Amino acid sequence: ASSFARMFVQVCLYFYCKCLWRCLKFVVRKLTGQCELQRICYNTKPGAARTMKIEASLKGSKSKRLQTSVNVHPDAIEKTIDDIMELKRINPDINPQLGVSLQACLLQIVGYRNLIAEVEKLRREPYDSENPQHEEMLLKLWKCLKPNSPLKARISKQWCEIGFQGDDPKTDFRGMGLLGLYNLVYFAEWDTETAQRVLTDSLHPKYSQLSKAEWEKKKFDKAIGYSFAIVGINITDLAYNLLVSGALKTHFYNVAPEAPTLTHFQQTFCYLMHEFHKFWIDEDPLDIMEFNRVREKFYKRILRQLQNPEMALCPHFAASESLINM
Repeated sequence: ASSFARMFVQVCLYFYCKCLWRCLKFVVRKLTGQCELQRICYNTKPGAARTMKIEASLKGSKSKRLQTSVNVHPDAIEKTIDDIMELKRINPDINPQLGVSLQACLLQIVGYRNLIAEVEKLRREPYDSENPQHEEMLLKLWKCLKPNSPLKARISKQWCEIGFQGDDPKTDFRGMGLLGLYNLVYFAEWDTETAQRVLTDSLHPKYSQLSKAEWEKKKFDKAIGYSFAIVGINITDLAYNLLVSGALKTHFYNVAPEAPTLTHFQQTFCYLMHEFHKFWIDEDPLDIMEFNRVREKFYKRILRQLQNPEMALCPHFAASESLINM
């Protein structure tokens, strides 16, 4: 009976707050002469803060047309903006900047949804050793990381040198499919110097490029290494979870002036690999069995950072200047 009473009270509070909120919005519109979408665009600077408020406003609208606007095809965004302006009785000639701002927000919102679909497709596609493109990518990974050490055979113990578990890497891609390989190749090809350094440190952490004084200061003489490729696939899983949970909206809405793309996701992976490497060294685990503990602690730290609407994980991949004027 007590649980039923609590549930009844919660339901009443929900409907009371919902009705109160709608009444408040009505009053504010009458006082300001602006709808909620106008107030958000005019009073919130572009980026995650604005886009997330617009997204919440559209999804929470009582109008089905507004609710479904966050799920339209990218090609239909311009018409959707016209529909929103018409529904809200906003004159586009008097409010030209509003349409531009709403379009930028919708491009980000729809783009994020499409990015999840693209990433999911790659994750579900298994590595196929009979596929020449898959094999070419795998060999590219080796060449980028070990340019001065030719691979003696496709099936070789040499793969362990870059952190795979056995002599055929294809078995290690089962969890993340092609997504894990795509990310590793992107890291190795576009941030080669960092990738090679992280690989070297992961194999011989005692002989990192840190100075001897830095090692002694942090007591890194007993630092434990890790398997570079396996950790890369694991960090791919971490990035994937951040994406599908919506946690990466803060970051992508701040760095992508329009729709976030697979490249943005891969750049984020590079950042996470670099940061996890530093975090692993700072944690100074006793052995590799502490990996899950360190990974979970790192994941929670990233989540905390992403709770800040101003957060951009990779400042060196900043949005274009055009974002300022949207």
